[in-house]
Amino acid sequence: MTSGSRGRFALAIPAFNEVENMVPLFDALRKTWRDHDLGGEVVLVDDGSTDGTASAAQEAARGFPVRVRVERHTENLGKTEAMVTASAATRQPHIVLFDADLQHTSDEIPRFLDKLDEGYDVVTGWKQGAYEKHFVSVVYNWLSQKLFRVPVHDLNSMKAFRRDILDVIPLRHDWHRFFVVLAHDRGYRLAEIPIRLYPRQFGTSKYSGAGRILAGVLDLLSVKMLTSILRRPFVFFGTLGSVLGASGVVVGAVALYLRFGLGQGYRPLLYLVILLIVLGVLFFSLGVLAEGIAGVRDRVEHLERRLLDADKPPGTEG
Repeated sequence: MTSGSRGRFALAIPAFNEVENMVPLFDALRKTWRDHDLGGEVVLVDDGSTDGTASAAQEAARGFPVRVRVERHTENLGKTEAMVTASAATRQPHIVLFDADLQHTSDEIPRFLDKLDEGYDVVTGWKQGAYEKHFVSVVYNWLSQKLFRVPVHDLNSMKAFRRDILDVIPLRHDWHRFFVVLAHDRGYRLAEIPIRLYPRQFGTSKYSGAGRILAGVLDLLSVKMLTSILRRPFVFFGTLGSVLGASGVVVGAVALYLRFGLGQGYRPLLYLVILLIVLGVLFFSLGVLAEGIAGVRDRVEHLERRLLDADKPPGTEG
């Protein structure tokens, strides 16, 4: 009898225009389920495909040893939304996120589940071997480690995690890349295992282009803002406003000395004083407003936690 996470998980598979991969994908999954005696279920999310991916998945999944659900988005929303849809479609307590392109072998699934059984909340893969966009990935992960001090090497790889984490971590578009960061920030236990990355056999990569790099960097800064500055906004904005205001006073004193002490008027200094004082007041005021908003956010999060705890069956742990 299947025990532990191996019997109580959902394999979440985002898929966008992956019709050629459906047959080899489910063939590989059948072998993995048979070899490792897995239970649970499979949830494939067709993320607005235009090539018949959903129909091909339903056909390829016929006779699968556990329940297979195929959810559909009417348009291409992205991997984050597919991840959330898969989570909402199952009641299994654990989720394994697995790409449809078979660049990871399905035999990795039991390793992730066994790691969850050791008491970890999130298990992420660390890609091994040469692969496309390796340099960009290394730089991105290095920046993430420096900014967030997460104890893992790779944020955007195969993952396994407790499903209820998504109840307390709202994800914006494309923020699946920061799921590990946000979970670490909330105090969830992380683990990492090395996994082999294989070349894609069919189809084309859906993640490419300089625009995605720029968007990733901006999202990185946005998450940093969310997990640090916005936790105590008045400390940041109030300090910045105070420094600017104090600088305006100092420059003003220098301007007065030059004008009345040395008889040398210098109008640009007057403009600088005005600029510094105005910015100081604006940032100080922004800090007060941000602190009030942060207080409301904390109360909402506290209420959400209480509601989630109230919905849990007796005897379960958060």
